[in-house]
Amino acid sequence: MDDPANPDLLADITGALDWWRDAGVDYHFLDEPREWLTPPEAPVDERGLPERRPARAPAAPAEPEVARIGADALPRDLDAFAPWWLAEPLLDDGNTAGRIAPTGPRGAKLMVLVEEPEAEDSDALLSGPQGRLLDAMLAAFGIQREAIYLASALPRHTPAPDWSALIERGIGQVVAHHIALAAPERLLVFGGNILPLIGHELPQRPAVLRQFNQEERTIPMLASWGLTALMRQPRAKPVLWRAWLEWTAA
Repeated sequence: MDDPANPDLLADITGALDWWRDAGVDYHFLDEPREWLTPPEAPVDERGLPERRPARAPAAPAEPEVARIGADALPRDLDAFAPWWLAEPLLDDGNTAGRIAPTGPRGAKLMVLVEEPEAEDSDALLSGPQGRLLDAMLAAFGIQREAIYLASALPRHTPAPDWSALIERGIGQVVAHHIALAAPERLLVFGGNILPLIGHELPQRPAVLRQFNQEERTIPMLASWGLTALMRQPRAKPVLWRAWLEWTAA
């Protein structure tokens, strides 16, 4: 038996729809969001299994800025240099243990500059095998160690130092300033890594003659391989001796 529609109910529904249409609402809205687009299918490998996408590599951390030694932080005279050399944190990332001070008088006839202290050094610079070689060379030159100004480019023995990073830090400026304060008549450099610090190229021969230029004056410079390299290469010693004779005869 058919149940006829209630005319009053139909009239109520029609009236409600007409009211909402007159109010400007002519679409059906849902409270919950609905996905209308079909999600893309995940890629599969040759076996029909979902491919694993490689994990995104994390962003590399930003490199910390290198703390550079400014000219305003450098000592004003030679007497103040040694205490500053032993205590200045920027010279070696705050590490002050094992540092060795330079020695000798200001205005010495010869300043000897090496790359770094020896591993055996504790109280004085070059107290190991390198120092014994230097003493033998100075004796051949007719000079006593006490008469020279002896210094190093680095404050302590540092295995495999990063010389490029040291240049960025401003160690070259420190070395040049140190030479200016010591004010020697001549400069003897042992170690090829020192030359780039003070604006020269690496030495290709056991001994090369150069000039160390400053604003006030020019200092004659003889650059040689490091003392350790000279011990390993006996043939380099006669080359250095001839260069010394040529250098001092000028």
